[in-house]
Amino acid sequence: MHQNWDDLRLFLAVAREASLSGAGKVLRLDPATLGRRMARLEKSLQAVLFVKSPQGYALTDAGTDLMARAERAEQAMRAASAGVPGPTDRLSGQIRIGAPDGAANYLLPQVCARIAAQNPDVDLQIVALPRVFNLSRREADMAIGVSAPTAGRLVVQKVTDYHLHLAASESYLAAHPSLTSPADLKAHRIVGYIPDMIFDRELDYLADLGLSRVALASNSVSVQVRMIQQGGGIGVAHDFSLPATPGVRRVLTDHVSLTRSFYLIRHADDRRNARLRRFADALSAGLRVEVARLESEARAAPVAKA
Repeated sequence: MHQNWDDLRLFLAVAREASLSGAGKVLRLDPATLGRRMARLEKSLQAVLFVKSPQGYALTDAGTDLMARAERAEQAMRAASAGVPGPTDRLSGQIRIGAPDGAANYLLPQVCARIAAQNPDVDLQIVALPRVFNLSRREADMAIGVSAPTAGRLVVQKVTDYHLHLAASESYLAAHPSLTSPADLKAHRIVGYIPDMIFDRELDYLADLGLSRVALASNSVSVQVRMIQQGGGIGVAHDFSLPATPGVRRVLTDHVSLTRSFYLIRHADDRRNARLRRFADALSAGLRVEVARLESEARAAPVAKA
């Protein structure tokens, strides 16, 4: 059975978002209109594609089969469009980047603003979520990760290393016992991740320091940094976040220094897409420059004394 690409494009959005409202936001289309289009598609195929419930739209077996065929058509369309030369080397169209919220809050706004300034026809979307992105469901065109995935049809490239140190606000340090070694941390309030919401082993910093109790916790890096800034306690902070966090100082830098890496993760089917490849190159270069710039500022700032 042959369907036009527009029908399949709408179907894929509903299947991936599992709701008319979610797909409508992605497509900028009224959910009621989208519902009518799905009903018309089911009628033309003489098949029920979705099980509808208050929780959303779940694929039936027929829907799952159509999704596989629709994704093959999508890949063919992407490959075809990648081979069509544009009038200039400027980027255009919509590109969505998924990222952990540390990178999304402290790095991507500057990097994407510069790319957008050089490419006025591109629409960039940053999705900040404290979890691993599913590129197979096309949640994003590409994603930044803190570890390199080993499963799935993905292209993974290391972008840059980044560094983290213990940090605390000047007000907290002035009101609490001095720090001379990591053993002293047991006498202080600790800020960190909610233990059962750590989505990647690379983020389990406190376990490596032998700290089991987290007095102030969040699944968000930016919330943790704000807790530290407000005098909540001592926590591990990205060096690149500190220039945007006045009044916070690194502590015990001679004893505790962590290095992690950012990886750019793309779907294998996009390798021949020249537009996404050019954006990936610009994004990677921009991230390397921004991490180096901000970490240099953090190193130049005074370190809290014991």
